[in-house]
Amino acid sequence: MMLKQVKRRIAGRPLENYRYRDFGSLVSLGELNTVGSMVGGLTRGPLVFEGLMARWMYLSLYKKHELALHGFAKVALDTLARFITRRTEPHVKLH
Repeated sequence: MMLKQVKRRIAGRPLENYRYRDFGSLVSLGELNTVGSMVGGLTRGPLVFEGLMARWMYLSLYKKHELALHGFAKVALDTLARFITRRTEPHVKLH
């Protein structure tokens, strides 16, 4: 979508309106607790989940963000380093 908007800007055409779509949220509450909610698609209202499934979803989303920012090599090395050493970092994050 962003590339399409850049092309429109360069061509001097008006930009398309931005439309926000909420897919839900995930909250990590430490190493052992994660909660989340998804909106739309599966049910008529929000679908709330927690525990191991929410943790896996949170970690996969976090890795996806890291890949977009840093690339595969750095993310792979950082992930490997986490298994070898223990880092000190905050464990409560909002995404």
